[in-house]
Amino acid sequence: MAKLILFNKPFHVLSQFTDERASHPRATLADWIDQPGVYPAGRLDYDSEGLLLLTDQGALQHRIASPTNKMPKTYWVQVEGELTDEALHKLRKGVVLKDGITRPARAERLETPDLWPRNPPVRFRQNVPTTWLALTITEGKNRQVRRMTAAVGYPTLRLIRVRIGDWTLDNLKPGEYRSVTVNLPDTPPKLSTRPKRRRHRS
Repeated sequence: MAKLILFNKPFHVLSQFTDERASHPRATLADWIDQPGVYPAGRLDYDSEGLLLLTDQGALQHRIASPTNKMPKTYWVQVEGELTDEALHKLRKGVVLKDGITRPARAERLETPDLWPRNPPVRFRQNVPTTWLALTITEGKNRQVRRMTAAVGYPTLRLIRVRIGDWTLDNLKPGEYRSVTVNLPDTPPKLSTRPKRRRHRS
């Protein structure tokens, strides 16, 4: 049995427990999660939000984070501009980036989701519309989603990961987490504990 923590990582929180930067240290997982012996399974960029998984079991960590397992990850992405069918087709087919072409992705327009406000708010350009899309990828190139949308002409304004494999954010608010138990190599069972939240230390 392995412990798995599902955490809704807030904006501008590092996906690690320490910050190597000595001056002006940034918020880390230690400000939110008080579970000993768990480590991130993969990462989520400092300026991205949403689902981050942590576990106390190396085999489960590898299963989630290894690119060879091609575990699908779904993101809700707010981009600048009115997304065209051509751009969606390019995202689905694969986008050429500096480090190679991306694998085919699932990409669909999304009605504006009912989300928590971001702090600080997203900066919009006056009179420029935005579009939300759901994008599912099966790889993890550095800052891949942002680079994909930029490559097809639509800069990302806000990025939220909502699913990794069978695990989802559900109703977790930013900074909240919950624990589940996983019986490897089976699929995730039901929740084992109630949601918990730890306030950011000042």
